[in-house]
Amino acid sequence: MRSYKRWVALMAALISVLGCAPADKPPLADHRLDDPPPLTEFRPGAAGIGDPDFPTDGNGGYDVSHYDLDIDYVPVTKQLHGVATIKAAATQDLSSFNLDFSGMTVSKVTVNNATATFRRQGSELTVTPSEPIDVKSRFTVKVTYAGQPQPIRDSANLGTFGFVATPDGAFVASEPDGSKTWFPNNDHPADKATYDFTITVPAGVTALANGELVGRPTTAQGKTTFRWRERQPMASYLATATMGKFDLREGRTPAGIAETAAVDPKFKASLNTLFKLSGEITDYWSTVFGPYPFSSTGGIVDDFAAGYALENQTKPLYGGFEPDPSIIAHELAHQWFGDSLSIKRWSELWLNEGFATYAEWLWSEHKGGKTAEAIFNQEHARPASDPIWAYPAGRARPEDLFNASVYSRGAMTLHALRKAIGDATFFKLLKTWTADHRYGNVTTEEFIRLAEQQSGKNLRPLFDAWLFQPQRPA
Repeated sequence: MRSYKRWVALMAALISVLGCAPADKPPLADHRLDDPPPLTEFRPGAAGIGDPDFPTDGNGGYDVSHYDLDIDYVPVTKQLHGVATIKAAATQDLSSFNLDFSGMTVSKVTVNNATATFRRQGSELTVTPSEPIDVKSRFTVKVTYAGQPQPIRDSANLGTFGFVATPDGAFVASEPDGSKTWFPNNDHPADKATYDFTITVPAGVTALANGELVGRPTTAQGKTTFRWRERQPMASYLATATMGKFDLREGRTPAGIAETAAVDPKFKASLNTLFKLSGEITDYWSTVFGPYPFSSTGGIVDDFAAGYALENQTKPLYGGFEPDPSIIAHELAHQWFGDSLSIKRWSELWLNEGFATYAEWLWSEHKGGKTAEAIFNQEHARPASDPIWAYPAGRARPEDLFNASVYSRGAMTLHALRKAIGDATFFKLLKTWTADHRYGNVTTEEFIRLAEQQSGKNLRPLFDAWLFQPQRPA
């Protein structure tokens, strides 16, 4: 924090000097560079992180390093009481800053333990600390809130997502920007952070979150508290606090990675299959894409008919169905492509979905099914009038992020690349890509440059044809 008492005293002294200065002497003109910076250098952080397709998602002026979420949820009443403690660093001199948060009621906000003022407008929670925050300063924000979380209903982007109440708990899948429905945050994948979750639910209900359990659950006065910790950086849309009745299986993959599989009792028969396949696929991808980036793996099947699965970090979530091997292969490939390596802008979503879809093809090839070449040829045989050819995969549209082109043309791009540079270079490229950007954020341009560097070839025409032209590549 910058103190203004010293500035006021200095200004008083300067005024005194000016009053006694000879009339023919310039009034300290030579000392202007030494004057304290004006108040105007402190300005509000932007209400968006700078993604033109989602202009109000995320926020400017700070970078989050850690979230500590303390949540108490009662499924019968659908009431959530939460305290979010956020550790961040200022990237500019801040007079105020925003958090993404929708619904519920905020009762108190503090910054560095001092009461802060706040206001709500739409999904923006604007916080004004009692003292401005200096650039590069670390600060801690604590937000106390309560209410009934409401999911986002967006038919163009996955349908219903965010915090979705279920009869026995909640299905929590937040892509692309649904985390703000259950905790205040910087809701954009460009700002990743580590997480601690303390989740209290009625006894008999299980709470599942990212990472690993810290100790065993504790029960008192009819409530059970679960503590989970994700030690590796995570995008906000990958955070989950899925709650309900679950059958669990815990253990390790054949290669020794910790694993947790959980299924709603309706899907009890699929528990062992989910556990076995998730372990086998995690271990196999570790040989193809490089070492597994996290400390645990697994999956959750909940009884909510979402119609989709989501690659929640360390625990992919399957909404109301028993996932087949290809879907599990897809979601676990995302642990590398999307989770460890996260996009900087939503328009480059093919870096997540194209890679995960190609992983499905590789899994089929590995298991003796259709080869990636056969699937590529099948996809490429779509007629020229097929809508995917008019939708360039390299530029996902905000009103239709999850278009089939982002998946299929994205995967075809990778296979065309594989054919152009050969298997040895291609699979070396994938491992180099995941190693160079482990836990970071990536762009298409960075991938193209690395592919050209690894292969020694000019690949711009290939990527342009497959990712950016509104027509079927030859």
